[in-house]
Amino acid sequence: MIMSTERASTSSQPVRVALNTALSALLGCVLSVGCSPVELERAGDSLSSQGVASDPVWLQRLPQGFPRPAFPPNAVISDAHVELGRHLFYDERLSGNSTQACASCHEQARAFTDGRRVAEGSTGELTPRNAMALVNVAYNSAFNWANPSLAHLEEQVVIPMFGERPIELGVTGHEAQILERLESDERYQALFALAYPDEKQPISFHNIVGSLSAFTRTLISGESPFDRFVYQGERGVLSASALRGMDLFFSEELECHHCHGGFNFSFSTTHAQREGASLTIAFHNTGLYNLNGTGAAPTGSQGVFEVSGDPQDMGKFRAPTLRNIEVTAPHMHDGSMGSLEEVVRFYEAGGRVITEGSHAGDGRDNPLKSEFVSGFTLTDQERTDLIEFLRSLTDEAFLSDERFANPWLE
Repeated sequence: MIMSTERASTSSQPVRVALNTALSALLGCVLSVGCSPVELERAGDSLSSQGVASDPVWLQRLPQGFPRPAFPPNAVISDAHVELGRHLFYDERLSGNSTQACASCHEQARAFTDGRRVAEGSTGELTPRNAMALVNVAYNSAFNWANPSLAHLEEQVVIPMFGERPIELGVTGHEAQILERLESDERYQALFALAYPDEKQPISFHNIVGSLSAFTRTLISGESPFDRFVYQGERGVLSASALRGMDLFFSEELECHHCHGGFNFSFSTTHAQREGASLTIAFHNTGLYNLNGTGAAPTGSQGVFEVSGDPQDMGKFRAPTLRNIEVTAPHMHDGSMGSLEEVVRFYEAGGRVITEGSHAGDGRDNPLKSEFVSGFTLTDQERTDLIEFLRSLTDEAFLSDERFANPWLE
């Protein structure tokens, strides 16, 4: 099994030595084909024991074996910023017409997705993409489905707020009204003052973006049965079927882990231990479309090409985390697959065949398709096993954690 996890060092030399020892042990485990869950657990235990006393509470509660997130310059991460951000996340007054909150497209019980094929904005306009799960985004090295230029949450947050094509929250043109709504609320007066005590006028869009980013970074999931098995050593928490599925997932025959690897099951991942290293950002064409046999994709499904203009980027999308994938249907960037079985069968086939209509084409023969989507053969039992493993990534505690719930209902 191939996994990796690290935790950041601190300014203390003894801590750095302890971390280096733990990381060396884990690196040896990662590079070893025969690495066992017990070895992974021990390495994770050693890494997780290194804490920073001055960290906000949420950082001190990182799941066992998880690395410390990296933060951009000037990021706000205190518990006061997080609590303010939680209120903003659930507040419909943050939209231009006061009808939609961030949480409208990101429901906690669905791992902060919305259950729709594509997201719908505050004015009823549909976006071209499925609402991505807000799971472990503190570790993302890129955001959105297909925009390599977005490296930090603060850059991503402004898009649903101020974007006009399509309109989501629809803040543009309503900035003064929205600020007036927040300024008139006594709870916000106190929350903003607590989070930004040195500012005479703390209620600003700059601080709204910072606080929303702070809260979203705390949405960390790491207590699934898989985590309890690997990092906490709980035997019996994974069924025999899930264990067989785990072997399949990390096999070279299926190659799932090449796009969905590491502790976050996505190679578009970074963390504090990787600061200064080149970022890994993985975008792939999986053979969803192949218009006219040229590899072309329809509008809305052209992926990175829409940003870069490079023909080689046609149809490339970021591989998201698979954590909590059981509750985030429909799947894929366009919400075109309604179940995990449908997704698995798609990868078995090595692409999708559309036989009629304007999108007709054989995605299996897409000339731009990733080398990792070559297809494979599974028995019915193996398919069931693989799906059982994916279900073992569901973190029920995360889906009901009161720290992430709507504070306006308390």
